[in-house]
Amino acid sequence: MKLRNTVFIGATALVLVSCTGSVAPGVAVPAEPLQPVQLVTPPERDQSELQVLFWDDAERSQRFRDMESWFAGHEVPAASETRMLPVGQPLSAEIQSDLEALISQTSAAGVMVLQDGRVRYENYGLGLGEADRWTSFSVAKSFTSTLLGAALADGFIASLDDPVTAYIPELAGSAYDGVTVRQIATMTSGVAWNEDYTDPNSDVAQMNRYVVEFGPDAIVAQMKTLEREAEPGEKWVYKTGETNLIGLLVENAVGLPLAEYAQEKIVEPAGFEGGLFWMIDPRGGNIGGCCLSLRLSDYARMGQFALEGGAGKVPDGWFAEAGDSQVDFGDTGFGYGYQWWTFPGGNYGAQGIFGQAITIVPERNLVVAIVSNWPQATSSDNRALARAVVEKIAAASD
Repeated sequence: MKLRNTVFIGATALVLVSCTGSVAPGVAVPAEPLQPVQLVTPPERDQSELQVLFWDDAERSQRFRDMESWFAGHEVPAASETRMLPVGQPLSAEIQSDLEALISQTSAAGVMVLQDGRVRYENYGLGLGEADRWTSFSVAKSFTSTLLGAALADGFIASLDDPVTAYIPELAGSAYDGVTVRQIATMTSGVAWNEDYTDPNSDVAQMNRYVVEFGPDAIVAQMKTLEREAEPGEKWVYKTGETNLIGLLVENAVGLPLAEYAQEKIVEPAGFEGGLFWMIDPRGGNIGGCCLSLRLSDYARMGQFALEGGAGKVPDGWFAEAGDSQVDFGDTGFGYGYQWWTFPGGNYGAQGIFGQAITIVPERNLVVAIVSNWPQATSSDNRALARAVVEKIAAASD
């Protein structure tokens, strides 16, 4: 359903605490056994040290590339066979200058441009190196969406039009009665949510309180308190809490943590070179709405994986549908798909606060991955700068 005159609130959320992992059977074992996913548990820290939105600039620049030292999570090994990214024709001197200016002006830690699967530009800042990982924030939402597609392809989820309560029965009797999987994938449930990071009483700011108070039941406990403000399918509002529900839904359906399912469905087929770290919550499952870490080149590989259709791990045409505008933001050309942002010209991408992004330009076989440490969590000006450079690269490919 196309929606117009919708409400846009915010970008991504972050909270979390250390906890124990859990693994359950659920998917077929690959022909060649994969290296096991490991639980990583850092030293205990005071909760005041874990409030990422309140880290200063220097703390973010250091900690964004070392989140496993601060939060518990699952460590997924690198793919058994790395997808090579050969060097392609360099971008023009003018565009390289534009990208260098973007890195300087927006505190980017890394930019990689792939075209036709070849590296046309790669550069780093803020002390990040090619073997270092950087946190994703809401770029993780697009990974979770991909695993939703994989669960459909594997038959663990029958249909996007199934009720959410079929997979998370604890939500029965809440505002999620009558809401479909498709509607939480497009954030059109009609359930009210406040994603204002500056408001300590907002729903997103209260997530950590629920973790502390309810532990393993935190996600459902919080989402059950929400009220409906519109009929399902009629209003779009950005909700990190609903992506966490998608993660829980997929884990319930598949019987594996997202990270372990991602090993088979994303990391291996995409050929990640440096593996993946994905934070966990008190259930021992992964946080669907946030918090995985990758090398810059693996962000680019994820974009290439989506561009090429998902290597048979998702339904045919999944990324064309997930990366299409299921919700239109007026007549701007921008919109939202299944946990992917959609842009003018048929382009789409993943975005996270502090300047993380994967942008995909299908008509030009182009992928641009950017990781950053913006001074503020959100910046429409910085997004516009990055988008302008991507458009210039695409135009130069004519």
